[in-house]
Amino acid sequence: MTQPSLTTQLRRIEGAIGGLLFTRGQTGSRPTPLGHSVLSRARPIVAEMTALVTAARDAAVGAGGLRLRIGSIGSRAVTGWLGRVHARLPDTDTTIHIEVSADTLLQLLATNQLDVALVHEFDGFPLHVPAGVERRMLVAREPRFVALAAGHPAADRPVIRLPDLADEPWIVDPTADDECAALRRAFTSAGLDPRLVHVRDSTTAAELVASGEAVRPCQPTADPAPGTVLRPLHGDPLAARLFLASRPCSLPPAELDALFGDLQDAYEQLIRANPAYRAWLHRHTSPLLRVPDRPDQPERSGRPGRPPRTEPPAA
Repeated sequence: MTQPSLTTQLRRIEGAIGGLLFTRGQTGSRPTPLGHSVLSRARPIVAEMTALVTAARDAAVGAGGLRLRIGSIGSRAVTGWLGRVHARLPDTDTTIHIEVSADTLLQLLATNQLDVALVHEFDGFPLHVPAGVERRMLVAREPRFVALAAGHPAADRPVIRLPDLADEPWIVDPTADDECAALRRAFTSAGLDPRLVHVRDSTTAAELVASGEAVRPCQPTADPAPGTVLRPLHGDPLAARLFLASRPCSLPPAELDALFGDLQDAYEQLIRANPAYRAWLHRHTSPLLRVPDRPDQPERSGRPGRPPRTEPPAA
């Protein structure tokens, strides 16, 4: 949802309620006392509506066929993952739900609105995993690269140090779990205090970077926008872990294994197509380098001999 659309919708709700629900400032919006009251009463209504819709969909699926509900953070691996799932399960009604927030995806899993979800967890900022949800490790440490204009003075360097970008505005999405906090911690550790710019729209963010107005952290598998380049940061001050989260009772174990294998294949295909990320993996002797560099290497599924690492359900 764009910012103008969100603002318009909030104003309509406030008009219907007859009072101010949020105060708006430079750092975002906060509920007023009336807003807190409305939220506390609205949540059970929303939960009941969600349960009604879920039950109705379950009944429809029982009458009409199989269903698989996939959730994910924004990732280029999603397209390849879905393609593999569709090819393997052509008769299954597969849906995708993309969220910026990993916490939101975990809550959707816990409330039976999703079957599986790809989530990330920033170093130093552990996720709150709901009871009954387990995670399988996809990538133990995925670095965050930096996107900057192709004409930037630092763009020719293979690895960039944070002090080299200390005077640049950094774009962050304030709705992304802990991204802003992780970036601030990295700068504080380096003795820096750059300006952070909150931008929720990815298209606008890419254009600001390409024009040289700002830089921003990005996933190493990202596709550089026109006029931009991606570079690793020295010492990897920003990193995250990637997991496939699920509820063991939602799908048979064999199907969860197959979904995890589909996701591994999709992620490894991105590695084969990304020289900069492959170079980073070589420098860090990552186990992901079991992936051949040859783009014509046949893809695997099932991963015999490579059982996924599973974290137990949260207590």
